[in-house]
Amino acid sequence: MEFSEIFKLIGALGLFIYGMMVMSDGIQKMAGARMQSILSSITSSRFKGIFTGFFTTSLIQSSSATTVMIVSFVNAGLLNLRQAIGVIMGANIGTTMTAWLLVIFGFSKFSLGDYVFPILAVGVPLLFVNRGSLKNLGEFLVGFSLLFLGLSGMKDAVEGLNLAESEGFRSMIGFLAAQGFFGIVVLVMVGTLVTVVVQSSSAAMALTLSLCGTMGLPFEMAAAIVLGENIGTTITANLAALVGNVHAKRAARAHFIFNIFGVVWMLLIFHWFTKGIGLLMENTRWGSPFAGANDESIRYSLSAFHTVFNIINTLILVWFVELIEKTVIKITPSKGEEDEVFKLEYIGSGLLGTPELSVLEAKKELVKFGQIILRMHQRTQKLVNTTERKEQKKLFDKIKHYEEITDRIHHEINSFLAKVSAKEVSEKTSEQIRGLIGACNELESIGDIYYNMATQLDRKSDDKVWFDQKQRDNLMSYFDQLKDGHQEMILNLEKGQVKINLTKAISIEQEIDDTRDKLRKKHLKSIEKQEYNYKSGLIYNNLFSSIEKIGDYVLSVSEYVSGENLN
Repeated sequence: MEFSEIFKLIGALGLFIYGMMVMSDGIQKMAGARMQSILSSITSSRFKGIFTGFFTTSLIQSSSATTVMIVSFVNAGLLNLRQAIGVIMGANIGTTMTAWLLVIFGFSKFSLGDYVFPILAVGVPLLFVNRGSLKNLGEFLVGFSLLFLGLSGMKDAVEGLNLAESEGFRSMIGFLAAQGFFGIVVLVMVGTLVTVVVQSSSAAMALTLSLCGTMGLPFEMAAAIVLGENIGTTITANLAALVGNVHAKRAARAHFIFNIFGVVWMLLIFHWFTKGIGLLMENTRWGSPFAGANDESIRYSLSAFHTVFNIINTLILVWFVELIEKTVIKITPSKGEEDEVFKLEYIGSGLLGTPELSVLEAKKELVKFGQIILRMHQRTQKLVNTTERKEQKKLFDKIKHYEEITDRIHHEINSFLAKVSAKEVSEKTSEQIRGLIGACNELESIGDIYYNMATQLDRKSDDKVWFDQKQRDNLMSYFDQLKDGHQEMILNLEKGQVKINLTKAISIEQEIDDTRDKLRKKHLKSIEKQEYNYKSGLIYNNLFSSIEKIGDYVLSVSEYVSGENLN
């Protein structure tokens, strides 16, 4: 009988977790754009960030989802790490609302479990409606119903186990109680392990609430398990961040430091703190959670413990946000320029948020892409004017290195955007994705041309072919002109579709075309006058022609981002 109840408990727990995921997804889809607006409008005020984290997590009922969303906004450059830490603090308070929701509606005399099937009857048909908002509402209602159906199953399974009458369970409780501080630490570790296994602090909390009171688990022990759940939820976030970029790792480390600090100081005053919660609850209709307490008293007291602990921890650490930021940057440093250009900074391999957010991340990567192309421009220009062979080889190797990076960035950004476009996206977002893919292709083509130019210059040196000073001066001046085009292109990439004015970009491109025409005429005259040899003249012609071609691509990038090249 007990084995069947254990399997029933595991199944009910799985249903609870699945219901919470579906419900959270539904809420995020319904409030996605508004939530993005709320999070992206956060200023440097840490208290505003805390409130935002609290509000968002209370709404979507998932601190993990909020943390992933926060990391995504850091990746997209909409939040810096300091602002993100404030939101994470608020998310920790917001996740305590889940316990109150479960206690009030799942364990009280008024149980939503009795209304699960009527709610399902409303929610399931909405899943088949084409209209997005109604479909998202249906997803929320179905998830909400499954969550409380799972909770009801967990309650029944725990009651069926009859742990309060189990000699083994009572012996274990007695043994841990006799161990004092060590027993509390063991229970904290149990809470951590359970949360890591079920991958949800809310599910672990629901399980703990089910075991409280007459089921055999005293208040103090349940409180210790809840402390462990606070650590466990950060470990799952850190595991998820292993495949993320440096920003994801830093945000996860900040969450871990925040929670582990709270658990450490709480353990030092644990018995006094729980007694304080008991005194607080004595003045309510639920009464003290200690001797002679009923199930309801212990569950409400546990929810109060969870909330008060996180509020106090936030009030303590809110003044040390800068210190937390410095600490996580120190323990998770950026690996420097060489590594930064090898790995996309804003697009995390394990983080794919809403399509709109993903587009913002891709735009940030394109800005970096444009900056790498500008570095190729600068080194190619320097290569033209360098006569020392050792320095030439060094510059050529660097340009070749950048060309390999541009190929990789091109592939990764386009693959990322292909995944985004496979989702349900609006017409506006679809247009932006097409523009970004077009711009990405043009940037990759520019990288290829610079590498081709560098290859020609490298062979020129091997063949002992030299430019005269006039050729060098003309090319250097032309490179400076093209640099203006690159800088305007990067500005347009940073601005985005709405704010771009192509007037300056078009003007620069026209000037580049005019200069090419002038250089060609002068070049033909110089060839006629035999001012330089044929090989030198051929390479010279190829270089200024390549610069003009790059000018066309540079303008094309701005046009794609503005939407001009999409018709």
